Amino acid sequence: MAGPPLASGAERWQDHARRLGARPAGGPWLMDALEKSGLRGRGGAAFPAGRKWAAVADASEGNAVVVINASEGEPLSLKDRTLVSSRPHLVIDGALLAAETLRATDVFIYFSRGSDVAERAVRDALKERGDGPAVKLVRTSHRYIAGEASAAVNRVAGGPSKPKFSLTRTAEKGVDDRPTLVQNAESIAHVAMIARYGPDWFRALGTPGSPGTTLMTVCGNIRRPGVYEVNPAADLGGVVDAAGGPASRPGGALLGGYFGSWIGPSALATLPLDGERLKSEFGASFGCGVVALLPERSCAVVESTRILTYLAWESAGQCGPCVNGLAALSEAMERIAVSRPNDGDLDRVHRWIEMVRGRGACHHPDGAVGQLESALRVFRDHLQAHVNGRPCEGLRAKGFPQPPAVGAGWR
Repeated sequence: MAGPPLASGAERWQDHARRLGARPAGGPWLMDALEKSGLRGRGGAAFPAGRKWAAVADASEGNAVVVINASEGEPLSLKDRTLVSSRPHLVIDGALLAAETLRATDVFIYFSRGSDVAERAVRDALKERGDGPAVKLVRTSHRYIAGEASAAVNRVAGGPSKPKFSLTRTAEKGVDDRPTLVQNAESIAHVAMIARYGPDWFRALGTPGSPGTTLMTVCGNIRRPGVYEVNPAADLGGVVDAAGGPASRPGGALLGGYFGSWIGPSALATLPLDGERLKSEFGASFGCGVVALLPERSCAVVESTRILTYLAWESAGQCGPCVNGLAALSEAMERIAVSRPNDGDLDRVHRWIEMVRGRGACHHPDGAVGQLESALRVFRDHLQAHVNGRPCEGLRAKGFPQPPAVGAGWR
């Protein structure tokens, strides 16, 4: 994603065209290139892009829909907003390539109401490009769950931005029951580059299982927080060094955002960014591309509880595991976090995690209990101090940047 400095704002159309040259026309050849490139989605699930496009192409009869998801409901992430705000033409290129390849009749770019700068950059970019295929912009509430793929489809179709429980894949029946590609903004920008330079160029960086570069939001206890383009072949220590190093002695980190995994301080320097190694060696994933460092004086049990409480409030309110399960877990963990647990609270928390897991109408409860479980496991010794009633100074220490207030509505 090279180009002018991010501080210079949105790259203009003429500069974009001069730097990268004309984009090729989309077609079946691009699906083959995506398959060979090994590109995986950068929105969190890391699903192979080639397989997703092939599923839409198989179902399309010239009536497909393309939805570029730039809503970025993850409170700790800035990568998609940064990308769209600075390289809007790259995102538009990818969207149009998808439309041409999948024979789509409608193209949407999906924003949250907290993304005004990014939305304005795309509007201005579309005006610069002049007449061409219509790209429609859709706005949604700035809610965590609004970025889920079926929630984006529901909103684009005119409904509320809540997940839609269905046994049919979005690739087959999405917007208005038409085959729909929902692709993250960073993912579609990579598509625009792969179309120009080919799959071998993309695979020149990264690893066999995690090819190409990826955008990472580095935040929290770091000297130069921001968005960095990183090589998955590197380790986390190198990324932290590139961001100026920790602002103070680190006490651990959350990898992958609010649906992510906690990592202890001893593993930070050598933690691999390769997806396969992360999963096999640490049971973690890169998720939506967030690394949030926690100061040593802060408390991961406290921070994890804050995140869980936020996610409980951000539930779509459509099924018992979210409405009842996350609320009950939040209440018990809040008592543990302030070192005033009821007898048996920790046992109930572990039992409720297993009762919630895999039973939601969408993946929201799974993500919420996943990050909690990893905190309880990685910081087991400190957790015991909370359970034993020992006061924790982490309650007063600075943690991660706080998300916007909940309860803002769904449309």
